[in-house]
Amino acid sequence: MIKKIAIACDHAGFETKEKLKLWLSQQGYIINDFGTYSNESTDYPDYAHPMAFSVEKHESDIGISLCGSGNGINMAANKHQGIRSALCWKKELAELARLHNDANVCALPARFITFDEAKEIVTAFLNTVFEGGRHIARINKIPLKQTNE
Repeated sequence: MIKKIAIACDHAGFETKEKLKLWLSQQGYIINDFGTYSNESTDYPDYAHPMAFSVEKHESDIGISLCGSGNGINMAANKHQGIRSALCWKKELAELARLHNDANVCALPARFITFDEAKEIVTAFLNTVFEGGRHIARINKIPLKQTNE
């Protein structure tokens, strides 16, 4: 059961992040906010990495990240071997990311979705359970394995 959510953004996602934090807190979720903490221009990797570490170390159950397009913060989070971050701009993508890919971070494109759409996407992400089965072998192949070659 998801209880703790790590959340991070750059300046473009700040306003949506703040609204999501309040909305999620009102539903009883514990929020670990990794910034940013204003609309001042900043670099998304500075916030994506601490959020991703929190999810990797199981200090947070899942992560939510936001930047203008969602792409940059998604790329930064996916540098972590224990992260499966999915860029979601529709609820169906959030459902499939969890159902088939066992995604543990939902990246949102803050400049391209409304707050109501963000809530719908996050709700789908939180309420969809990994299907398992044929998908397990696929997701187990995602982390980069070091070789001596």
